[in-house]
Amino acid sequence: MVEKKKPIAKGPGLPEMPDEILISPEKPALDWKRLLFMGIGIALFIIVYYSSQWPDAIDPAGKHFVLSNAGKGALAVFLLASTWWIFEVVPIGVTSLMIGVLQALFQVRSAKEAFKDFMDPSVMFIFGSIVIGMVFTKTGLTKRLAYKMLEIVGEKTSMIYLGCFVTTAALTHVMAHTAVAATIFPLLMAIYALYGEGDKQTKFGKGLFIGMAYVAGAGSIVTLLGAARGAVAIGFYNDIMNKDISFFQLTYYMFIPGWLMTFALWGFFMVFFKPEKKTIPGLRKKARELNAQLGKITKDEILAIVVVVSVIVFLALRSFIPELKIFHKTAIVLLSTVIFFLTKILDQSDLEEIPWNIILLFAGAMSIGFCLWETGAAKWMAVNWLVMFQDSPGFVFILGIAFFVMIMTNFIMNVAAIAISLPVALVIAPYLGVAGEVILYASLVTAGMPFLLLVGAAPNAIAYDSKQFTTGEFFLYGIPASIMLMAVVALCVMVIWPILGMPISLPTP
Repeated sequence: MVEKKKPIAKGPGLPEMPDEILISPEKPALDWKRLLFMGIGIALFIIVYYSSQWPDAIDPAGKHFVLSNAGKGALAVFLLASTWWIFEVVPIGVTSLMIGVLQALFQVRSAKEAFKDFMDPSVMFIFGSIVIGMVFTKTGLTKRLAYKMLEIVGEKTSMIYLGCFVTTAALTHVMAHTAVAATIFPLLMAIYALYGEGDKQTKFGKGLFIGMAYVAGAGSIVTLLGAARGAVAIGFYNDIMNKDISFFQLTYYMFIPGWLMTFALWGFFMVFFKPEKKTIPGLRKKARELNAQLGKITKDEILAIVVVVSVIVFLALRSFIPELKIFHKTAIVLLSTVIFFLTKILDQSDLEEIPWNIILLFAGAMSIGFCLWETGAAKWMAVNWLVMFQDSPGFVFILGIAFFVMIMTNFIMNVAAIAISLPVALVIAPYLGVAGEVILYASLVTAGMPFLLLVGAAPNAIAYDSKQFTTGEFFLYGIPASIMLMAVVALCVMVIWPILGMPISLPTP
């Protein structure tokens, strides 16, 4: 709106000032799309929460699983949060706060139970991992690593993709994929800065960061060191089937699907996010020059390397030395955080730069995950889904389980997705002549690669901090990526694992 202001006299004998044109700020137009999806989320909550009693889930043995009022409330919160997360009607961290608020206000769980999950050890592990990434950036290690990588992979953007993806996948074999993502993220930021487009969103930027998140998941399935889900799944399998799965046996079967997905994802991003530039002329020379400008490695860089390598080695040894398991992995990672502040590598200003939106996102994910688990809603969903396949061919049943785990791990912790589905699946499997091993491994493959929602895995959320993509874009491109994942699982079940000697079917009596 434009308004004219009356002339202002400056005093006797002085001319009047000319009319001043004042431009009052216009009110922003209503974001109807945002309001629509906000309303859909609220409507889904109200419809589910106030609906009448839902039918019981019944497993093949005839056992009934009742969906309690609290369980129905958990599903209601789950649907609202999912809608708001996908369409980002408010900042993703604020949606997480809403998860705790709704549980407390509608007596789904007590406030103490709902909000204590916001400080779960897994959330604090993510916090510590992000701090490690910050240390790499502040000390200059990130730039040093980025420039060295660019000297090796050269100026082709396709090779930069491949170099970043292979590095990410390889690191997840020896350290948690959350820590890998937090470490690689600043390195990718340094590489993208040399692309020449500033902070502008580009196909190359989207592919670089979304690809890092996807590949971190693919690499993490190969060993027990990449994520906690493997150890949890093997624990369930050992208890139910009374069979032991060793560290190297898991790697033997998971190496091919993990690396097959890594290279398949490279092709995927070259198709969907083909870089605008085939090459970045002079990049290798520029990277060499920039690396030379960094000078000799500093004391802070050396200290950071020593601390981080010590953490990685200690966490790796926990998998082989039972006596070390008394030291919780979160405590070890947070100890490194304290050391960084004690040695003044980091200071208070760095603490204030922590991306709390991302921390809150995972805090809310933990809360809704535990809510679905403790109220029995997750078990009810798992039984209802899996019994639909109880009369299906074994191959269809295996893919049905893998699909359920893949979908659930996008919404709740992958450990919880495994915990609710694997026991039920292993009970049903013998009736269909399906071996327990293939159920275990198929579930672990899809549990490691949540390609739809940011809350599915910490690397997804860390990649989002690049501001190169929206939650909607992540979800949209995650659909074909998830289809590709299911195709790889099918290939493993039909061809790869039988060749490697994995039993798919039980011997006929």
